[in-house]
Parts: sequence; C-alpha cells; structure tokens
Amino acid sequence: MTVLPTIPEKFAHLPLPPPSRGYDLVRFLPFILVHVACLGVFWTGARPIDWAVFGLFYFFRIFGVMAGYHRYFSHRTFKTSRAFQLVLALLAMTTGQKGVLWWAAHHRNHHKFSDLPWDVHSPVQHSFMHSHVGWICERGSSVTDYDKVKDFAKYPELRWLNEHWMWVPIALGTLTYLALGWSGLVVGFFFSTVAVWHATFLVNSLSHVIGKRRFATDDESRNHWLIAIFTIGEGWHNNHHHYQASVRQGFYWWEIDLCYYVLRLLAWCGIVWDLRLPPAAVLAEGRARDAAARSGAAMPVPVPVVEVP
Repeated sequence: MTVLPTIPEKFAHLPLPPPSRGYDLVRFLPFILVHVACLGVFWTGARPIDWAVFGLFYFFRIFGVMAGYHRYFSHRTFKTSRAFQLVLALLAMTTGQKGVLWWAAHHRNHHKFSDLPWDVHSPVQHSFMHSHVGWICERGSSVTDYDKVKDFAKYPELRWLNEHWMWVPIALGTLTYLALGWSGLVVGFFFSTVAVWHATFLVNSLSHVIGKRRFATDDESRNHWLIAIFTIGEGWHNNHHHYQASVRQGFYWWEIDLCYYVLRLLAWCGIVWDLRLPPAAVLAEGRARDAAARSGAAMPVPVPVVEVP
C-alpha cells in the first residue's frame, strides 16, 4: 500500500483538488487516432528511408522537448537568443505535446507540488495509467496558466504559437507525406510521434516509481539509466528534482546525458550560453551518498538547495 506524503505546512491552507475532474474524451480523440494511424504500416509497408526518418525525427523532436520545453522554458537552465528560442518552441511543438507555455506552466506546477495532491500526473497520488497519459484528457487540463510563465508569456510569438500549437505537427506531417508518401508519413511521422510521447510520459510515471534515490527529495523522483537512454538524459530524475537549476541532469561522467552534450556543442557554436551546472557542494553530497549506500553507512545530511521555477 502506497503511503501518501505529508502535505508541507506552507501548502496546508490550500484547498484539496477534487478526486477526479472527469475525462474529456473528445479532446483525447486526436491522441487516440495518432496511435491508430500507426497500424497503417500493415498496408503501406516500411522502407529503409522511412526508418531513417523515424530515427532523425525521434532524436530532433525529443531534443526539442527535453532541451526546449523542459530545460529552457520550464527551468531556464541556459540562455539563448529570441530567434533560437522560437526554433526550440517550434521543434518541440512538432511532437504535438500542446503549446510551449502550456507545457512549461504544467511542469512548473509539477515541481512546486511534486507528488502532492495538486500534482496532476503523480503516480503516488493517482494510478499509473493516469499519471502516464490519463491526466492529459482530464477536464480543464488544456487550460494554460499564463501567470506561471510570465517570463515567456511576454513574447507575442510564443503566445500565438501556444494558442495554435496543433498547426505545427500538422505542417510537419503534411511535409513528410509530400516528401515520402504514405509509408514515410506512417513510419517517419506517426511512429516517431508516438515514441516521443511515451518516452516523455515515462518521466512523469516510471521515474517516480522505479530506480534509485540518491538525494533525499520531498517526492519519489528516481534515477534510472534506461529511461535516461530513451529520453536522451531525462532519466536522472532524482538528480533533477534535487537541483532543478542545472542544465546537466546526469551529474557525473558515467550518467549519460545526450541532451546536455548537444547543448554543450551549441554553446561552443555560440547559439546558447550561460549553461548552469550543479554546484560543487551538490556533486560532493551525491558522491558521499553513493559511497554511504555502497558501504551501508549513515547517509550524510542533505545540502540545502535554492528553489527555482
């Protein structure tokens, strides 16, 4: 039986959310249809070029989500120009994960209330399926709380894209069909879209269920190397929840974080800059905790960290 975390005193005054807001299945229909469209491969077949496009689309689009939606728009772990900021938003929105400001606002809320009743996709508070995908079709889930993203909501192009996000994946799908035909659309576009969706959702669901807890955070976030592979670095989720301001989520050389490596390359090219890294004290605490876990000794006292958006 799961033991629900105690509500911190600073949130005790907040009214508890209803057990369920119900589901809006009409809004969920496009999500279902994209999955069904993947079955078209039995009629279209799949050529080597289609699988190559699948691989390219998967990598660049999941990079857009993890580097753009997550590390930049949600946590501001690095800086970039207004032009490349727009590129990151467009790249992430090709995945069909709604608008850039919607995504960032929901994610900031997740960190503020991680695994508490107000965390809409916590597997501690809800069922695994709800935390993985069901929360997306809850009534009211499509609303963007602009107050949570005032830093980026000031850009009119981002607000416009946020309200018209569906046209971005539609445009990519159309271009894919025109260039590669039906098999390219099904395998290159639809397959990669579904793969990116569920890789992203794994961070919400499984990364709070399986893996190791290096740091004593106030939630159930965990590190898991396999999730890190599928999500190009997001599987080091306990690291991230302990120090959200870091652009690098694999804190140590043995923790593969492909998203960070690409951002380092972009920084070398001058496209992004001011990459924020975990402080030496946080890294030292992590090493001490790893050593204590191996030896069975008492865990060191946690190092206070700065709360970030």
